[in-house]
Order: sequence, then C-alpha cells, then structure tokens
Amino acid sequence: MAAPQARNAVIASNRLPVGRLAITPLNCPIFYRQRCAPCGIRRASTTSGGRKKERVVILGSGWAGYGFARSLDPNKFERIMISPRSYFVFTPLLAGTAVGTLEFRAVLEPVRRLGLDRFHQGWADDIDFARKTIRVEANLSDDMASRTRLIMKHRLDGERLEKGPMFDIEYDKLVFAVGSYSQTFGVEGVKEHANFLRDVGDARKIRQRVLQNFEKATLPITTDEERKKLLHFAVVGGGPTGIEYAAELHDLIRDDLEKTYPGLMKFVGITVYDVAPKVLPMFDKKLADYAMERFRRGGIAVKTQHHILRVRPDEETEGCLKLKIKECGDEEVGAGIVVWSTGLMQNPLIRKLGAKTFKLPSPNSGSEATAEMQLQRDAKTGGIATDPHLRVKMIPYSAAESRSGTSQEQEATPMPDVYGIGDCTVISDVRLPATAQVASQQATHLAKRLNKGDVDQTPFRFHNLGTMTYLGNWTAIHQSKADELTGWMAWVLWRTAYLTRSMSIRNKITVPFYWAISWIFGRDISRF
Repeated sequence: MAAPQARNAVIASNRLPVGRLAITPLNCPIFYRQRCAPCGIRRASTTSGGRKKERVVILGSGWAGYGFARSLDPNKFERIMISPRSYFVFTPLLAGTAVGTLEFRAVLEPVRRLGLDRFHQGWADDIDFARKTIRVEANLSDDMASRTRLIMKHRLDGERLEKGPMFDIEYDKLVFAVGSYSQTFGVEGVKEHANFLRDVGDARKIRQRVLQNFEKATLPITTDEERKKLLHFAVVGGGPTGIEYAAELHDLIRDDLEKTYPGLMKFVGITVYDVAPKVLPMFDKKLADYAMERFRRGGIAVKTQHHILRVRPDEETEGCLKLKIKECGDEEVGAGIVVWSTGLMQNPLIRKLGAKTFKLPSPNSGSEATAEMQLQRDAKTGGIATDPHLRVKMIPYSAAESRSGTSQEQEATPMPDVYGIGDCTVISDVRLPATAQVASQQATHLAKRLNKGDVDQTPFRFHNLGTMTYLGNWTAIHQSKADELTGWMAWVLWRTAYLTRSMSIRNKITVPFYWAISWIFGRDISRF
C-alpha cells in the first residue's frame, strides 16, 4: 500500500514563488486550506494511462470561458476555472427575464455541472507569467441585488479599502476569457445610480424597480407630476441590448400592466437615447429605419444624437433620477429608472497586466531572458492582442515604449501556453464584433485545437451566422449575408435560433415552457 500512496500523493511544485506572491500554510485562508491541497503544493492529475495531465486554467465563465471549458477534453487536460460568478448566463435572453417573460433559472447554467477538476469563485488579481502562477482574490460577497454594479465597484474604484482572501493557483496553460465591463464614458452618476443589464442580478433589480414604480404611482399621495417621472423609463444606448430591453418592457406594459394599472397608462413613457445618428449601427440603414418606425408606432421615443452628461437622484421625488442632456440645455429630464447599455470597456485585469513588464525563462537554458517583455494590446480597444491561432502576443518593452504599431507588430511573438478568447482580446489585423457569437466560436476552435494538439496549424476563422434583434409585439429583424428578414418571420427565426443555442437540454425545455406560460397566463408581475 505504501507505493501506490507515494505515487498518488501530492507533489511539491518547483514553480511556486517563495516571495510576496507565495502562500504558506500560515497565511492561507482557512476555507482554502480545508478544501485544496496544502499551500505551495499541487495535486497530481493523471490520465487513465498514467500520464500526467496538463493543467489548463480558464479565467472567466462567460460565452468564451464556459464554451471553452465545455469543449476541452477532460481526459487530456485538468480543467480549472476562476470566475467571480459560479454560473454562465445566456445573455441574448436576459432582457426577457428583466420583464418576467422568462424566469432567471431558464438563462443560467451552473459551471460546476461541467465536471471541472476545480472551480474557484474569485477574481484573478495578478499573474506571474515567469512562474506560471495566478494570484486569486476570493469573491465572498452575498450581494445578489446587482452583480454588475457590485463587480464594477469592486474592481474599478481606485480607493477600495480592502481585498478579499488571496491564494495562488498554478497553470500549465492559461486561457484569458475574462470578458469586459459596461462602458460608462466617465459620465457622472452612472455607476452609482444607473442600472446595467449584463447579469441576472441586474435583470432582477430592474424587474423589481419597474414594478415598484407602478406601485408607487398608484398611491393616493402621489401627484401626477411624480407619476410622470416614476413611469418614464430611460434606456441609454441604441445597440441590441438597449433596443431589446425597450421592446420587452413595452410588451410587459401593453400585455400585462395595462390591464392591472389602466389609469396609469397616460403617464407611461419609454425613451431610448443614443449619441449616434441611428440606432442599431450593426444593421444596414433599411433595417435600422424599420426598427425606429416600429418603435414610433408603439409609442417608444427614440432620440438619437443625444449626449447624457450626468445622472443624479431627484431630490423632489424619492426613487426617481434626473438626467442632464447636452441637447436639452439646462433643463433636466426626470426618469423612474435609467438602464445603461452603451458599449464595453476592458476588464481591469487586462489594463493591469498590460501596464506591467515581465521576463520569461529561456526555453532552452531555463534561465530568465534578458529582455523585458510586455503584453501587446490593441491601440483602439485596449484588449489583449492575439495571433490568428488565439495565442496571446508579447512585445519587448522597448517596442511598447516606441508606440509605433508597425514596430510592435514586427517584434511581437506569441507567448508560450497563454491564449485569449472573447471580448477581452483582439486578433491582430482583424476586426470582429464583440458578440457572443464570436466568443463562442473562438472557444470551440481553441478547445478543438488543444484537444488535437495542433494549435499552431489551423488559424481561427469567424463564420458570421447573422445578427438578430427583437423589436416587440412578435416582430424582429435579421440580417445575414444570405438574406434580410423583418417582422413575424424574423421573430420566429430569433426565438428558434436562441432556443437551439441554449447550452443544456434542461434549458431547451424550460425556455419554451416559460414562453408558453407567459403567453397563456401572462407575465408574473409580483415583486419578490
């Protein structure tokens, strides 16, 4: 018995740093000591044939991270995922959950059901590329009110007083799939007072706020002026997320709330604000004009070329907000809720890693290289640059200082065993949209190539399957290279496509079930 025990015991790693980033049994968090191998030691994982598996650490549980972990062969690799949330969100249907068309569980997939070797709920705080070690900050928050606002406050505020418990994770291969954050453009009051729509916590809070505003508006002590503010719903951003939420909200009010609150309908208003000349810029002008005409007929106001300068609480009406808009002069616009969906900004981890320098061991001698290196970042988006094989690229620090794109590209080389997929990365000389479709295809491609062991043989090619947006009242628009559809047929395609793309059999059943329940009995308008 002694020999098998010796072979299967944990083995000390020769890569774990002993300095500042190292964790010892004395300073390791108690929960981590109890559940994982002793600090500074990694547990061996082997294949059925006795060969040691390579450890692949995946940062993120979104479309890229979840899809990659799902496709990576567990018989060949040890899969470890690090993410601040323990689930995957099917984001195209998130707007429906914010109005009760779908229940939240129908768009969620627990990541632990993937059968990962290990999952850690936390943020990657820093990475030592030379020692292949990730410093992780545990996410111990139990705040379920608004995940996006919680994470933005946690990760973006420079004056944060303290961090959560820290621990280290080693890797053989690393996959960046951390995604991105909602772009606020530095507008005053957005992070504090606006609502985002990127997670189920956001959808839950929006749903509660809308129903609460209707209840407040019915109170006999509420004036008509206050009712007008409470029931004005402002959506900032004319992309698919903002347009689809405005359409879903209109359906909720028309199909369900109008029957419950008939006397309040004259106070209800939905307004979409956007800085661009037209909404839905990814669609051609004909389809975008069709969408604006549908909104106009439904009573949804679309105000393009409008710039939001500030969002602040309304001192006169509790629970309302005031928007300062450049085109409206000194007059502020009252709103019961502001849903903010104006684009994406890079994850703070990407900014942090992009600003630091590092030295990698020589592949031949094992000694440190003399040249200081830096991650190559895209000049426009700030994302990590990758080659067509999705390998993260690095450049000498001297090339980064020169700020010459040509010089950087000439000296850029792929980092060994480090890959990037999804919104946080940009393939050099290729402009792809930051969509779930791109992230999903990249995840599948990289996993297949790693499974076959030929990452450097086949470059990634994006296959555009088309773009769809729901416009309310059983209508949608669809655009692809093959055709363009509008109206009911596009709506059928929209629902069918998203249903078939659901990640599990469970959700392929629950999604149409809740659609049917909402159609037959109406949406759930209770607050809980």
